[in-house]
Amino acid sequence: MGATLRNPKFWIFGICLLPLLRLLVLGASGGLGANPIEFITRSTGTWTLVGLLLTLSVTPLRRLTGRADLIRYRRMLGLFAFFYAGLHFVTYLWLDQFFDPAAIARDIVKRPFITIGFAAFVLLIPLALTSTHAMMRRLGRRWQQLHRLIYLIALLGVIHFLWLVKKDLTEPLIYAAVLALLLGARLPWGVTLLQTARSRFTPARFQVGQTVGNGAERRN
Repeated sequence: MGATLRNPKFWIFGICLLPLLRLLVLGASGGLGANPIEFITRSTGTWTLVGLLLTLSVTPLRRLTGRADLIRYRRMLGLFAFFYAGLHFVTYLWLDQFFDPAAIARDIVKRPFITIGFAAFVLLIPLALTSTHAMMRRLGRRWQQLHRLIYLIALLGVIHFLWLVKKDLTEPLIYAAVLALLLGARLPWGVTLLQTARSRFTPARFQVGQTVGNGAERRN
């Protein structure tokens, strides 16, 4: 038990479940507001986007701190993003559209933000299905190419949020700015900037893990 409590993955797993626990507690206590379906849809959508951005933040943080061990948590964060995306999608299919195929098809065609969100979820599915080490070995370089779809998925998620919001765009624009920073950190000038910042401001004892043994750690 002591070893489990000292494992960062245990705490990350628990933290990632907190949004779901919050929804369950609010649902049981009648705290979902006047429109519970909208509340659940917005909450699961928000945490999907947060999960995607956290997943994308791992590589810049690794380059900034020199801590190669951070890569261990990226898959968990990505799978939780898919988990909340699944809840978001099921909420739409079940509570909003009542599993009506004709209504869903019309919605996807007529409402652009639904089209974009649906496309993002569909693209997430192969990433989740190929997240295991076995699939990583089986696909080889193709695995790395496939998982670069996360950049497009995150962009589609931000656009989905922007097109959904009709008045105050502050929150989706914040997510858009964070995504722009995370993508910029992957460009040559961004990588150089992170490495320079690490060499200037990171204590020498934390500058470890310069060489990453796992091929998956070199992606993104």
